[in-house]
Amino acid sequence: MRQHLRPSAALVAAAAIAAVAPVAHAEEGTPELVISTLPRATPQPGETYDQSVTLTNKGTAAADGVTFRIRLTRGLDFPETVEGCTYSTIENQVKQALCELDTVVEPGASVTTPVRFKALPKALMEAVEYGTGPTGETPGEGYGDSYKRLALTADSSADLVAVGDEAEAEPGSTVTMKATLRNDGPGWIQNQESDDQTALMVQIPPGTVATEVPKDCEPFGIDGPTGPSEPGKPRYVCSPADHTIEVGQSLTYSFTLKLNDSVQDTKGEVRATSVYDIHPAFDKNAANDTAALTIDVPGQAGSGGTTTGGGSATGGSDTGGDDNDPQPQSAGGTGTTGSTSAGTSAGGSTGGSSSSSTGSSTGGNLASTGSNGTPLLTAAAAIAAALGALLILAVRRRAGTKSS
Repeated sequence: MRQHLRPSAALVAAAAIAAVAPVAHAEEGTPELVISTLPRATPQPGETYDQSVTLTNKGTAAADGVTFRIRLTRGLDFPETVEGCTYSTIENQVKQALCELDTVVEPGASVTTPVRFKALPKALMEAVEYGTGPTGETPGEGYGDSYKRLALTADSSADLVAVGDEAEAEPGSTVTMKATLRNDGPGWIQNQESDDQTALMVQIPPGTVATEVPKDCEPFGIDGPTGPSEPGKPRYVCSPADHTIEVGQSLTYSFTLKLNDSVQDTKGEVRATSVYDIHPAFDKNAANDTAALTIDVPGQAGSGGTTTGGGSATGGSDTGGDDNDPQPQSAGGTGTTGSTSAGTSAGGSTGGSSSSSTGSSTGGNLASTGSNGTPLLTAAAAIAAALGALLILAVRRRAGTKSS
């Protein structure tokens, strides 16, 4: 006789739940919010940007309430507070507004909300984040169909200034020099849209070796950085880790340099540029982009002075009066003048000594070449006197002839 086993009530109930569960899940569905894109703009400082975006529910369930978030970089701000929004400033001076939209967005339906902000006087390289989570919740980090980012550049500029340094050091010694990059505004700088961030190029002075280098300064190759910071390279490009330079901020980088034993006065260079050595388009004033790193080596200027002084000493020996310079003595007129003008100081002597004295008073060799007009005028006066005497003699002879 066969025995029939009847299923228990619990098993029957479990089977019934399993059968209907997938159907219940399908009926629930989920919201899927998608946001439109803000139009691009180039606002002027002081100008207000006023646009709207649309949230559309492409899911299978309604979104009951939406948390809408707006974030602004530090060169932008909210023009006013709006009811239902909570405002705060978060990391990196980013301003945030969390707004609760008390609405139900059915599948296929849309809701529109404004996005308003103003450009501050220091606005330049800015960004705006806006949107919500996929189901209307507070958005997380990162971007997607429901939360987006708009990058914009204000109609403004920033003036980068390179500042050098000057030091004095002995050959073989070590010296620390500072290279500085300053932002004179009016715009602040934070390039998040390309790899060509603002930087300072540093050319190490010839005859020196960089023995200590800042960690933010990388060796620079043919067309860009070549690796992490390390000493001993001829050129470096320095940039802050966050690629941010505020208005009025100075970034100073200290280099320790060792001079070689035969170095003379030497000069390097610092230049405001970018990490790939491309001049930033926002910097309209290139006149202050370059400065020098100058090292004065004691004794080098003195050696140069000795060379120059040697020329002066040679000139001085011409004025001594006893060097027997043959060139002044070759001019008889000059010798006569020397005897007349310096007879007392030279002890009445003539010739070489008196010629040298004339050289001293009239510029040395210039007198013998006729470059100074005084000897020539003296000679001309002597000739004129002689001609006058001859003329008088001739007149007297004529008068005597007539009387006889």
